[in-house]
Amino acid sequence: MKAVSVHEDAIVVTSLMWQTTATAIRAGGETMLVDSPYFPDELEVLPTLLAQSGFEPSALLATHGDFDHLLGPFAFPAVSLGVAESTMARIRAKPGEAQRELRDEDSDTYVLRPRPLALGQTQSLPVPGKLGLGEEELELHPTAGHVEDGMAIFAPWMGVLCVGDYVSDVEIPWMHEGGDLDSYRGTLARLAGLVERADVVVPGHGTPHTRERALELIDEDSAYLDALERGDDTVPEGRDTKAQRAIHNENLSRL
Repeated sequence: MKAVSVHEDAIVVTSLMWQTTATAIRAGGETMLVDSPYFPDELEVLPTLLAQSGFEPSALLATHGDFDHLLGPFAFPAVSLGVAESTMARIRAKPGEAQRELRDEDSDTYVLRPRPLALGQTQSLPVPGKLGLGEEELELHPTAGHVEDGMAIFAPWMGVLCVGDYVSDVEIPWMHEGGDLDSYRGTLARLAGLVERADVVVPGHGTPHTRERALELIDEDSAYLDALERGDDTVPEGRDTKAQRAIHNENLSRL
């Protein structure tokens, strides 16, 4: 796991697994942690790592309901978790889904955890909407297309935008269960407007981007979706790996 400062009041932690990111954002003495690292030892050391830099989360946020973004309660079991209304609907419609998928993945990769995943106190947040942090407000914007639920989280006073599983330099657009092409295009268009206002864009998987790089990736992803709809066997350059080919084939099957 590595940690980089993208602003004096924002730290991005990147897991060794899937380059999953978690972003701590601070304002007025309060901190929120967006998403989570993956491995048990990463989650165990996370509170100490953040505290050493003056970040002690009083709330957790998850960009969407995929299990690898819901692991914050392992590190901060007494802290409440905020999710979009769409994510709360997914959790209620599919109880235990995240826990089962995490258990299956851990079984495949020989990962042992100290206890099962418990989401604890989970709060539903209206999206689009705003959420107070200290004297500032986070903007919450809907994202759908990868899955049926989710939100992007924008801290406009510092220009940091957390987009969840979009605009990644390591992962192609992935229409997972519940995702669809039209919704994905709508999310990319919405994110493009937000990126224009941002200085740093943090994807759910991969490297934090500059505004310019994020806009390039949005263009690449839009072109990929167009090619996908035509049935072209094209994957964005630089992301043409075995794993991304498998995602591409899954996308084709969903179309």
